[in-house]
Amino acid sequence: MKHSFSSALKFFAVLAVAASPAFAAEPGVSADKIIFGQATALEGPAAALGQGMREGILAAFAEANRAGGVKGRKLELISRDDGYEPNKSIEATKQLLNDDKVFALVGPVGTPTSAAAQPITAEAGVPFIGPFTGAEFLRNPYKPNVVNVRASYFQETEEMVERLTKDLKFDRIAILYQDDAFGRAGLAGVQKAMEKRQMKLVSEGTFERNTVAVKSALLTIRKGDPQAVIMIGPYKPNAEFIKLARQVKMDAVFVNISFVGSNALAKELGGAGTGVVVTQVVPFPEDASIPVVAAYHKALKAANANAEPGFVSLEGYLVGRLVIAALDRLQGEPTRAALLSVLSKGNYDLGGAKMTFGDNDNQGMDEVFLTVIQPDGKFKPVKSLAAGS
Repeated sequence: MKHSFSSALKFFAVLAVAASPAFAAEPGVSADKIIFGQATALEGPAAALGQGMREGILAAFAEANRAGGVKGRKLELISRDDGYEPNKSIEATKQLLNDDKVFALVGPVGTPTSAAAQPITAEAGVPFIGPFTGAEFLRNPYKPNVVNVRASYFQETEEMVERLTKDLKFDRIAILYQDDAFGRAGLAGVQKAMEKRQMKLVSEGTFERNTVAVKSALLTIRKGDPQAVIMIGPYKPNAEFIKLARQVKMDAVFVNISFVGSNALAKELGGAGTGVVVTQVVPFPEDASIPVVAAYHKALKAANANAEPGFVSLEGYLVGRLVIAALDRLQGEPTRAALLSVLSKGNYDLGGAKMTFGDNDNQGMDEVFLTVIQPDGKFKPVKSLAAGS
């Protein structure tokens, strides 16, 4: 009887240990690390976007890891290529959740890919943090597992139309957009901004995702004789359009949305880039007087001595820093629900980049900045598109 009682005590002791928090960790969380996942374009025509976001997140994680991690846990990132295609993004997201057992998804790239992957993460209760898209569906209606860092496409396109009509007094505006969820999100934003001013687009053209087939779009857009062309696409097709437009002497101002991948666009354009406008949703990455940008420079070089500062990797860095700041605020063991809780109603000042989240507001930043490509291929921040500003 004594032996049986002793055995029973041992049995219940084992049960108690098995049920303790140390043995009930969330996927991706162990005693010494937390693993995050990223489904993004690492190859193909949009590769610079995925690679830039990855580079920035890795720089932030490495910076934290050098300081001992977050509460003793090192941060890791597993990135899987989705080629900027929705079906591949679904597959990559499922692999990250089911095979890699990641804690949360960070820095996914693209509107059509996010539209495909986000519902999978929502069903699993997995945080979907810092998507590289300003699409409205990730903001309205409110999605509790989504944490947006950047301003929305509606905010960017409003700024574009405001500057074109106010600074340059233009009234003939056209649009080029990618024929998918991303392009249509940008189109909706432009139309909203135009309707607000009782204006209509003079012409519009489209192209297919992951192609540079923009010639027919150019012919269609040129018929409207636009003073400006708003461009909703990534760097390769947008650069091809601008170069062809220059060749046929189309005299228009070309205005790109932040998703374009600014540094990659300037590189693709070469000498044809002078005067091209890009709206931005992060501080100027060359301005080291901003504390978070100075920290980004240092972290980027520490992670990769050959890395060059840029808008996309800075956004990735800000996403990484936000994750680190949120993890640091957690009480007790890290859980997905707890991470979302501290992110959903917190204020974060990363040193010149302030993010505010609240009830039904899952977007941290609202600022939109203007930049113009100079003759040397570098970007210049401007306050206005008027001459000399």
